[in-house]
Amino acid sequence: MDEAIRGFYFNTMYNLLKGKKGIIFGALDPNSIAWQTAERVHQEGGIFVLTNVPAAMRLGSIDVLAKTTGAQVIAADATSVDDLEHLVDQAMEVLGGKIDFVLHSIGMSVNVRKGRHYTDQDYDFTQKGWEVSALSFHKVLQVLYKKKAMNPWGSIVALSYMAAQRVFPDYNDMADNKAYLESVARSFGYFFGKEQQVRVNTISQSPTPTRAGSGVKGFDEFIAFAEKMAPLGNASALDCANYIVVMFSDLTRKITLQNLYSDGGFSNIGVSQEVMKMFEKQ
Repeated sequence: MDEAIRGFYFNTMYNLLKGKKGIIFGALDPNSIAWQTAERVHQEGGIFVLTNVPAAMRLGSIDVLAKTTGAQVIAADATSVDDLEHLVDQAMEVLGGKIDFVLHSIGMSVNVRKGRHYTDQDYDFTQKGWEVSALSFHKVLQVLYKKKAMNPWGSIVALSYMAAQRVFPDYNDMADNKAYLESVARSFGYFFGKEQQVRVNTISQSPTPTRAGSGVKGFDEFIAFAEKMAPLGNASALDCANYIVVMFSDLTRKITLQNLYSDGGFSNIGVSQEVMKMFEKQ
């Protein structure tokens, strides 16, 4: 992103989240959407705890983010209900009350990492990826719901991708995981909204050069293709972070059960002039 635009975002504050408290899952390094969301939430007046699995915390630099945002880090495996219960209890103790926002930014595919094609999956890998990327979201929601840990009009957001609706061959079993994730958001979101006035949504982001995204086969070529397709160009991690901040704020109190797009318009384009010109040259 152009540094002038980045500087504008980071120097323009609206106090959208002043007094709000939350949990941010999945911050790993400065390229991650969760990391940039944490920075923006901090600038908008929100306070939070950061969480990730211990192995990811060792690989990343989450302690640096915690220091700059004044956050406490609580290790938790999002596939473990026991870990999640401890996380939520500790978060409420650290933050001094119930929670207003949660970001689920977790995803991985062992099949992708191991180079297994979608038509030749190792189903142990498939199950592990599903548990981490999708079922973990249900577990997070269930723990928050049972503990009544969310304040009324709180907001929970998970990150998705439009491969949940359309075919992207090299996205592999992550497409299935994202479809399940979005279904959980709608189904659990109904009960959360009806009974506790809590919003649950997913955001489908442009292909983004995070550590997880870059592991997808042909990623560099696809991000270039998406850039040519989207009339506004690809949305950056920071663009997505800004969208998440708005979804956490009181400005979106009646938005729930939605899969929202942060992709420069890519999701509504059949073909662009730039892509057509590439074929004309051939």
